[in-house]
Amino acid sequence: MQNHDSLDFTNKAWDALYDAVDSRFFKDKDAEVIYAALSKQLKFISFGEYLKRYIYQKACLEEPFESVPVKTYQEIIKGAFAENNTPQSFDPTTAKLSALAKKWLTQQTVRRKVVFLLGFGLAMSAEDVNEFLTKALREQGINAKNPFEVICWYCYKNGYGYPKFESLWQIYSETPPGALDIKLLYSDLTIGARNSMNAISSDAALIAFVSKLKMADNKPQLSVTAKRYFDELYDKARELVAKIYNNEAEIDPSGAAKRTYIKDDITESDLEHILSSAIPVDRHGNLTPAKASALNAQFAGKRFSRQHIHEILGGRTEVTRFDLITLNFFIFANTLDAYPNAKARYSAFIESMNRILERCFLGELYVSNPYECFVLMCILSEEPLSTYADVWELSYQNE
Repeated sequence: MQNHDSLDFTNKAWDALYDAVDSRFFKDKDAEVIYAALSKQLKFISFGEYLKRYIYQKACLEEPFESVPVKTYQEIIKGAFAENNTPQSFDPTTAKLSALAKKWLTQQTVRRKVVFLLGFGLAMSAEDVNEFLTKALREQGINAKNPFEVICWYCYKNGYGYPKFESLWQIYSETPPGALDIKLLYSDLTIGARNSMNAISSDAALIAFVSKLKMADNKPQLSVTAKRYFDELYDKARELVAKIYNNEAEIDPSGAAKRTYIKDDITESDLEHILSSAIPVDRHGNLTPAKASALNAQFAGKRFSRQHIHEILGGRTEVTRFDLITLNFFIFANTLDAYPNAKARYSAFIESMNRILERCFLGELYVSNPYECFVLMCILSEEPLSTYADVWELSYQNE
């Protein structure tokens, strides 16, 4: 069997990071070095690649990882699903498992529900499923406020297969809603909801717990913890933008006092303007589409925009790890005086970021994600925000 170190996406990413920051050119040409590392050594790891690696290691395949055809993985999935009495979908479908398996093995990403189905079909542990959610999908781990995910988690934790899930789901579906736990749904932090879920020790306790989450409109619940951290970081970022504007403001030619900005003067557009200062704009002032960047594939189309911020603030979309990382990076990049050197700033950023991500159950910083590796390399440069902007600029020049 191939050495698993060669399959470790994380080791490869760390090698790329260290090669870049240890380069003798990094000090004077940091943006060029980082751009080269991103474009030549790092790539977006698709869901299909994560799934192949997982199956390769679990099945103890002997041939080199790169030589295993998709057909082999399809057959393994089909065999495992049959052995574990798992259907090809949670919902009625005419699609064949072999065709679905091929899609899962070749797609950039999949619906969250696919991971839960694979959890049963491949007899995953709850930890395996959480890792797929946080690393392969780059989303939150199992949601303790979602009845479906809680029931799946309970089955994984206790080693129950799909038939048990089906039985429990049927009981849940036929159980009238309990007294809706408004506090748990809308106020409790992720850690509190997770602790309540972890205390479930029997089928009866499970049904009692999920019945309190039953909602008539079946509206998905956004993470309270992630939104609170976003709001906190966003306010700090707005304060820093106001400070930047005040430092740059020119004296009015008439002799009038210059305008003094405060946090509340700063809008989503202001933050977008500073973070995306090097990205070309069209004649209407709109940013050039992300797909025009040579790093669009590595960054999976992610870019901080005023529209996205507006949707988060309005509670219409979930806060992602990308949002939290970008805001925290902006804060660290504008408080350079707080750290004696780049290494101290780097260590403090990782500690701060991991604490936030873990509390949101998004998993720690994952250097295999090219955007996260990019941010870490920028943090180690002398002028992080300028380097960040310069790399974005290079990506549009070299598309």
